[in-house]
Amino acid sequence: MSETLQATDVEASSSDEAEPQSQSKTEDLLVQEGDIAGDYLERLLDLLDYDGDIDLDVEGGRAVVSIDGGEDLAKLVGPRGNVLESLQELTRLAVQQETGVRSRLMLDIAQWRAGRRAELAELGRSTAEKVLASGERARLHPMTPFERKVVHDAVAAIAGVHSESEGEEPQRRVIIFPKP
Repeated sequence: MSETLQATDVEASSSDEAEPQSQSKTEDLLVQEGDIAGDYLERLLDLLDYDGDIDLDVEGGRAVVSIDGGEDLAKLVGPRGNVLESLQELTRLAVQQETGVRSRLMLDIAQWRAGRRAELAELGRSTAEKVLASGERARLHPMTPFERKVVHDAVAAIAGVHSESEGEEPQRRVIIFPKP
């Protein structure tokens, strides 16, 4: 019986050691993704002759790349962030081509996503409060996956309501329901 306990103890300690090592590998991959994305975006800014400072970070299990500081950067955001979404997808593809792994990298330009996140969180909160008061569900306008996630998170913080997404891209939207 002591042999079984020792073997279990060894397995437990080796799995404890393997976990931080795999976390380290994951973080190393995310840092690598950020570096590749930064190089790709630096080349793009050079081609366009746009100024901007590129900041690389790892947040919430994904690489985050931000470009700030240039006068022309709003053009890279586009109406409702459409150009930003496209650039993010192109950057993810550039990272995937180098690493062979699908990237979940998040790109923000001129702090547009940060501002949009605050707007959407307020929209989610205020709509959830209206649903609570009226007892009737509310359908929001179509949103990108990023936008829907922010709204879902804001709604989840309010007791008495829940949210779901419905529809097909690009017309997918959030619906907020009162809990029965």
